Amino acid sequence: MKTVTYNGLTFKPFITSDQISKRVGEIAAQITEEYSGRNPLIVCVLNGAFPFASELFMNLGCDAQIAFVRLQSYCGTESSGEVRQVVGLTESVKDRPVVIVEDIIDTGRTMARFLADLKTQEPADVKVATLLFKPDALIEKITPDYVGFTIPSKFIIGYGLDLNGQARNLKDIYVLQQD
Repeated sequence: MKTVTYNGLTFKPFITSDQISKRVGEIAAQITEEYSGRNPLIVCVLNGAFPFASELFMNLGCDAQIAFVRLQSYCGTESSGEVRQVVGLTESVKDRPVVIVEDIIDTGRTMARFLADLKTQEPADVKVATLLFKPDALIEKITPDYVGFTIPSKFIIGYGLDLNGQARNLKDIYVLQQD
């Protein structure tokens, strides 16, 4: 894998698509075992979690449904500190098991806000699956139930993660190169 450049910033390879696929398969197997016969609602947080949610959903071995929400908290390479719900959940979650699928949890603000909103709708239970987790960046007390990779607090792109809308379609994950 070669370095890539977006908006004048250079990114180096960090996690390969093969590593991602293997880990997603492991998480799918775990969810399949835990939710067999329960028909969970998989809630994909757009736009970043779309590749992860798609691969995860296709690898589930249990009946499940998928829905989408869009939350926004980033501007460029920094979190804005505010969370906006751009597209809301339209499916009923009352008395249903829910698995929220997120691309990355860093400060935890986005997930904390969404979890609080979701729990008012009385789901049977709620679990969180995140492809990437930055525990060193946490501000809110969030503990994801399924974690693809625990990573340091660095800016990354690829496999759904972007820089101002670019680089989401990269199959691998790249980290900002620090000189």
